[in-house]
Amino acid sequence: VAEGEPGEGREPFELPRFWDALGQTFQVTSQEATKLSLAFSRPPLPSAEDCRKLSEDVQNAILAVATVYYWLPKGQGTTLRKMVRDATTEVVEGMIQLTDTILNAPVESLSQEQLISTGGVWEACEQVSNLPRDNQAAVVSTLASCLGVVKDAVEEMEHALVEGQDPYGDIMEDEELGFRGNRDTYWSEADRQLLSSCMGLMKASKACLKKVLAAVKAHGKADSPEQIAQLDDLADIANEISPSVDELALSMYPPVNPLAVRLNAAKLASVLKKVLEIAKASHVCPPSEEGWVQFLTGAVDHNMNKVKNFTQDQL
Repeated sequence: VAEGEPGEGREPFELPRFWDALGQTFQVTSQEATKLSLAFSRPPLPSAEDCRKLSEDVQNAILAVATVYYWLPKGQGTTLRKMVRDATTEVVEGMIQLTDTILNAPVESLSQEQLISTGGVWEACEQVSNLPRDNQAAVVSTLASCLGVVKDAVEEMEHALVEGQDPYGDIMEDEELGFRGNRDTYWSEADRQLLSSCMGLMKASKACLKKVLAAVKAHGKADSPEQIAQLDDLADIANEISPSVDELALSMYPPVNPLAVRLNAAKLASVLKKVLEIAKASHVCPPSEEGWVQFLTGAVDHNMNKVKNFTQDQL
């Protein structure tokens, strides 16, 4: 196993060999989970010697999984490494849970908890086949996930902002709760004007992620340290978009505090500008992609200026 480890006197790191080794260690761990679970599925209990052998095999399997994970250099991409680390952690935690379940379960029969825990280890081990194979694929996966979350947030807010709709209608149907005339439960016309500009920023977030994702798919490469680092920078800043969108959306519900809305809008606009700057300076943005970068930069500025204008009197 150690021959694949990078370092002096070792062979250079190769991703295909890493994936082969990781797949093998995950498969062995899955098999050891099955053996462990079956051994304690019914009486009689395994002998002390059998227990020692089972424990040793489980420990060796987990150590092999961890060892292979540590082969993966950070230079292959922090986005990729985090995904592999998360998958490895799930396997280790799954085996810990299975062991705890066996230790705490009666020996009379195979418990439901034991079945679930064993299945959990199998599922965690199977994840290796779905992991992205390089940092470009890892960043594509990250951006697609961010886009999905932002799309949902935009659709939810669009639905709530339908003209005449009460944003709290679904939880305030009971007449006893009432407050239909309460300012805290509806948007004024001034609110709606402000929020339309905020929606412009949220839609720009969706468009930004969509365009960056397409650019990474089309032009993204993980062949050099510089390319890998640029992709990681994009993933890191893109991960800030969704929380910023959520914070803005939450501040948009009544009662609207215009200053809070302006602050959250400014935070989101700043993140979007940063995403566009990083994308434009990276290898995923050749001259053919610069048009949408310029357009979206203008859209962010336009909507942020409108937010500032609508909240000017509140300063």
